[in-house]
Order: sequence, then structure tokens, then C-alpha cells
Amino acid sequence: MDRCRVQCYQYPSCPDVVKPKSYQACSEAPKEELAYVTCTYRETGIDQPDILATIDLNPRSPHYCQVIHRLPVPNLKDELHCSGWSAGKVCFDNITTKRNKLILPCLISSRIYVVDVGSQCQAPTVCKMIEPVDVFWKCNKGHLSVVHSLPNGDILIANMGDAAGHGKGGFIVLDGETFELKGNWEHECEIPPTGYDFWYQPRHNVLISTAGMVPRIAGRGFNPDDLKKGVYGRRLNVWNLSCRTLTQCFDLGEDSLPLSVKFLHNPDAAEGYVSCALSGIVYRFYKYNVFLVQRDSWAVEEAIRIPAKDVSGWILPKMPAFPSDLIISLDDKYLYLCNWLHGDIRQYEISRTCKPRLVGQVFVGGSILRGGPVTVCRDEELKCQPEPLVIKCKRVYGGPAKIQLSVDGKRLYVTNSFYSTWDKQFYPNVVKEGSVMLQIDVDTDKGGLTVNKNFLVDFGKEPHGPCLAHDIRFACGDSTSDILA
Repeated sequence: MDRCRVQCYQYPSCPDVVKPKSYQACSEAPKEELAYVTCTYRETGIDQPDILATIDLNPRSPHYCQVIHRLPVPNLKDELHCSGWSAGKVCFDNITTKRNKLILPCLISSRIYVVDVGSQCQAPTVCKMIEPVDVFWKCNKGHLSVVHSLPNGDILIANMGDAAGHGKGGFIVLDGETFELKGNWEHECEIPPTGYDFWYQPRHNVLISTAGMVPRIAGRGFNPDDLKKGVYGRRLNVWNLSCRTLTQCFDLGEDSLPLSVKFLHNPDAAEGYVSCALSGIVYRFYKYNVFLVQRDSWAVEEAIRIPAKDVSGWILPKMPAFPSDLIISLDDKYLYLCNWLHGDIRQYEISRTCKPRLVGQVFVGGSILRGGPVTVCRDEELKCQPEPLVIKCKRVYGGPAKIQLSVDGKRLYVTNSFYSTWDKQFYPNVVKEGSVMLQIDVDTDKGGLTVNKNFLVDFGKEPHGPCLAHDIRFACGDSTSDILA
């Protein structure tokens, strides 16, 4: 059987998800008081190193929603992008386990920083640095993206390309105690053409990864001439976690660009979702047993489709939603999407995982705002173009690119830098005036999203000039840090 072809078996019925009792205790977890946010100066015209910003999230603090510390990295133009903790496997009942080291892989330079946040949580320091030449020579990898800890405590980092920026998927491994570079994770003969995000489920011995894009070409910006040339990925990859081998892959469509992937948090659940940025489709993937073969296999089905909008005044006649990030609440009740181009954040109720139900939506910017350069000619969802968002007298530019959810599920935080080159192309005002970090209040009972008009972190007011903020981590835990074993 061609393992790079979507399986065509009859899909099983979609049952209601039953959560263990411990998954219903999210409200007992500690509330976030500090956030660590990756920020870059690349493409801003400001010759400064990237920073890790520490944000005060305690409403009782006089420095609430302010940057209270800035950790500049030692080099220029790294493009700090994703981040992840060095914790090993963490069970739900121990979600307050202290996290001492934050791993910062760089998207452009391919450098890796290990940051000590345990000694002084409000003033982190760089305690180790792995140079790009080590990554290039030892792994023949580059353009590093998403990072998670493996069940044995080692650290797994996905890559988008090789040292020259050609497309190359796969992963590199750091020792979980010494943070030394150990080498490649997967077998050399089974490397996907591109890579970006991944998530795993230990009890099912599976890791699933997404495609991303070819950094050497996509790094210059979005060019319609690059469509249908393999620049934008199309595959969802299924790996055997213990053997580190590629077992299946699914073709999600040419130029679909699968980016964000998440399993349900229930460690017994064998299903999750992947969002495709350019097609605007979210697929559900799940495990099933192949009849008469007596082995587990995986399948995908479309769960959500966000229609493109017919527009004028834009780079293409149709504007995709571009869901750049996806998060699932720790109780597996809600799924959240942020659409970087359309500008909205969506909340879906997923008690029936094969049929997500839209229960909340809020616009926090985007490319289709009223009074902007883009005119929507035909829209299957909206009757009129959304109004611009103003918070604390500041006009919010850009679209929601990265989201993070509190452990209790009641606060959703969002930043609006996707990738510095693309920010400069699609949202030049964000590059000029700096990113923002917003807070969205979540109705966890009936569903619903509301922008908190009293919360704004303005990265346009940084001492060295406006910078671009992307990834968010909470010291107390969040909805994307812990893979439950």
C-alpha cells in the first residue's frame, strides 16, 4: 500500500469523548503570573539582538501586563520563534512541577539557547548556547522550530530545512540533563521533505508531525509564483515513537501547508487535529484497527473548513484564513484557532471530535478590516467587514499568529507576529509600530470569546525600538507545554 496516500477506509462513528476525572480539575491549577515571550528585531531595521521578554500577568501587581525584564541573546538576527520547557514527561496531577530551563531554538540562525528561569524566574539568564555550526555538521539540519521534551527527558526539536535552507524535515535531540547535542532523532532513510510542528502520545507509541515550508524560498516572503512548486508542504507524518521510524504519511493537498498539530490531552485518546494554513482546513486524525491485518493504523478526515474570501486589493483574488496556530483546552472541551490573515480567533466545542461546533469568535485585527486596502467582494460567513480594534488608545495592526491558553482555560493570550519576513510583507505597520500581546476572556461554560480591553502589552514601546513577539510560555504551566503520559 502506498503510505503517502490518504487512507480510504470507512471511518468509525464519532463517540462523545469521555475524560478521566482528573481532567475536570483544571480550575484547581495555579493561575499564571509570569509569561515568557520570544521577540525578534529581524526585519525591523533595528540592529539589536532578539530578546526573551518576561511579562507580569498578576492583576494585583503594579506592573501588570508590562515587560518587567528583557533577556537579550548574544547574537543578531537569530529570529527567536518557538520555545519549550526541558521537563520530561509530566502527569496532570503534577502539572505544577517546576520548570527550570527554557529551550529557545532559532528559526533563521539555527542556534539554540538554553535559558535558566529557575534561579530567578523574573530575570532569566542564558546558561548554554549551541552554535549553528554544531547543528550543521553533526545533524545536517537547520531552521529550527518547535520543541518538546521526550518521555525520557531528552529534548526534541523539529527542523524545517538543512544548513543551506533547502527543505528537510526531521528532528534533532538534546540531552535532557547536559543539553549537549546528541544528533538526529529519526533514521536517515526516512526524512520528510519539510517539517515544522509535532506532538506525540506515549501510550499509543506515536508521534505526528507537520510539513511547514522550504525556508530558503519562503523566507523571502510569500510569492504566488511559488505555488504548485513544492515550496509549501502538504504532508502529515506518522512516526513510531519508540523505533523513530516513519510509518504513514497523508497528503493533505497541494500547497495546503499543514502547520499546527495537537493531540487531545487525555493520554488514552488516539486522536487530534492539524490546521492547514493555506487551505483553511482543519483535519481530525485518529487511530483505528485495520481489519484482518491486526495492526493499528491512522486515518484523517476533514473536521473544519474556513472558506477563503473573494477580495480585491490583495496579492491573490482569494484570501485564505491562514490558521497559523491551534490549541486544545486541557479538559479537551474546546479547540481554538487563530486565523492570521482573516484576523479572527475561533472557539470550537469538541465533545464530538469529528464534528467541532463553533461557539465563539472574535476579531483582533487582520487584513479584511473596514477602511483598509482590501475589499471583500464575496464572503460566505460575514455580512460586513470587521471594524479595527483599539485597546487603550492603540490601534492593533496585524492578525493573531500565536495563542496560549491558561491551565484553567479561562484566559487566551495572543501575539501577532507570524514570521518576520511575512510580517513585513503583509502587515508592515506591525513591523513599524511593534507587536502586541492581548488577552481574550473565555466563557468555559457555554462558549464565547471577549477581548479584555484592560490588557495590552505593547512591544512598540521597547527601549531599543519596536520588536515582533511570537511564542508564549507560562512558568506555572499552560495548554501546550505538557504532554501527559
